[in-house]
Amino acid sequence: MLGRKNYTKEEIDYAEASVAEQVAAYTSLTGAIAGEVTGKKVFAALEDFEPLFFDNMVLVLDRYFVHRIRAVTGKDGNPLNEVEIIADSLMNNDGVLRGISVLKYVSGQSVLKLEIGDRIRVSADDFERLSAAFFAELRSRFLA
Repeated sequence: MLGRKNYTKEEIDYAEASVAEQVAAYTSLTGAIAGEVTGKKVFAALEDFEPLFFDNMVLVLDRYFVHRIRAVTGKDGNPLNEVEIIADSLMNNDGVLRGISVLKYVSGQSVLKLEIGDRIRVSADDFERLSAAFFAELRSRFLA
């Protein structure tokens, strides 16, 4: 597929709804478990599961719009590029954040404030902030 310089409202809305549905299922599951089951092993398992789930949700965000072109996305440290850097690091750098030479990543201006070299462990709250910023930036730059 060739690079994309725009997406339709329907494409963006569908992706956002799909992501929200997956997060709602996670929230429902963890809420039900926390309300019905007690024990250190259960809570430890939930704590271990959360970053695995939300790290993968970052990959989901990136994949829906993986063909976005740099001319529109830009090279600054916007949320679209932050997701790209995180996704690349999860897939190709054993989950340790590394930069991409063509992108200007500034930790203090990023959504998650991760530093280069940090282990990526995205929480539910982190993902909520990152996905909201991602979709807002996507609409701003790519909405057809």
